[in-house]
Amino acid sequence: MAELQAKIAPRPCKHAIPRHLLQYSAHRGAATKQSAVTCQWGGKCPAIFNFQTFLMQPLCFTPLLRRYLWGGRRLATVLGKDLGPETAAESWELCDRHEDQSVVASGSLTGTTLGQLVRQRGPELLGRHAPQPRFPLLFKFIDARQALSVQVHPDDVRAALLQPPDLGKTEAWYVLAAEPGSVIYAGLKRGVDRAMLTREVARGTSDLCLNKFLAQPGDCYFVPAGLPHAIGAGVLVAEIQQSSDTTYRLFDFNRLGPDGQPRALHIEQALEAIDYNLTIAGPSPAKPLEQPQGERLVECEKFIFDRWTLTADTMLGEADRCHFLAVIEGSVAVACESGVLQGGLSDAGLNIVLGSGETVLLPAALGKVRVQPRGRAVLLDAYMP
Repeated sequence: MAELQAKIAPRPCKHAIPRHLLQYSAHRGAATKQSAVTCQWGGKCPAIFNFQTFLMQPLCFTPLLRRYLWGGRRLATVLGKDLGPETAAESWELCDRHEDQSVVASGSLTGTTLGQLVRQRGPELLGRHAPQPRFPLLFKFIDARQALSVQVHPDDVRAALLQPPDLGKTEAWYVLAAEPGSVIYAGLKRGVDRAMLTREVARGTSDLCLNKFLAQPGDCYFVPAGLPHAIGAGVLVAEIQQSSDTTYRLFDFNRLGPDGQPRALHIEQALEAIDYNLTIAGPSPAKPLEQPQGERLVECEKFIFDRWTLTADTMLGEADRCHFLAVIEGSVAVACESGVLQGGLSDAGLNIVLGSGETVLLPAALGKVRVQPRGRAVLLDAYMP
């Protein structure tokens, strides 16, 4: 390696390649196209750079539809999803859970699952968060034509004891649309303890123990693990969450399942999983970011959730972690202006156009990209801390 490096004169790095990716490429060795580069942190840092190993392209996935009985048609009518003639409850846009896999829909990585990218190309995809056993976040759109059950999710400690083990589920909801009078249930009312909640569960009125907030488009609710909650009828939300699907139902509004029988409840598990000290006063207040177009909706140890309102070109993404963007209003072009695609091809001028309801994952190896709104556009941006 040292002898080969000595034969190649270092040149300035035009690819903004993060240090950890340079080290990763050199470690892989046997580059098919080799070049010594100078690191952007200054000084000559010759490294063997394997152009073939880098993702260097935005990743669009095929949505996974979930057709639960409480879903409606707004995933199609509002967000443009292809539902066919049926209703649908959820569209999973970013998912790496066992057999439930987001699959790349276009480009040279078409057909590759998110799980394969995490396991085989983790440093390129995740940056400083690599390695991971699976992608730790899940993003979905939810159309609640009917109210969802009153439920709670376990935290990481409790979920790790399950068979098979799972992650806990901390989540956040961004309200996209709401019918007049629609509500969000979140958190126990002041003074409600386990004994009182147990009595109301037995009466089938546990929803009366929860805070109830009028659902307003643009509001964001932070729902940590252990907080009982429910999305009311008529609400359309975008949700970012830990990659978990463990849910304990307390009450299902006396609803019957597709088989004509009441859906299963998990009362004891739910009562154990609730954190009775958690409270919520309403939607999370948006906080301005340094860039005036951006607002911080939620920041916790599991994820960061931002909103961008764009009327002019803006640089989004980072060189050391991936970002997941969801367009919720208008349309944008994601333009890659530097770096390389797989096989050493230039990605200069590559544009991906996204309309409302469409999403894209920006790998860490891609660095910053230029997001160009067509008029006014609003995006959600989810990423790991």
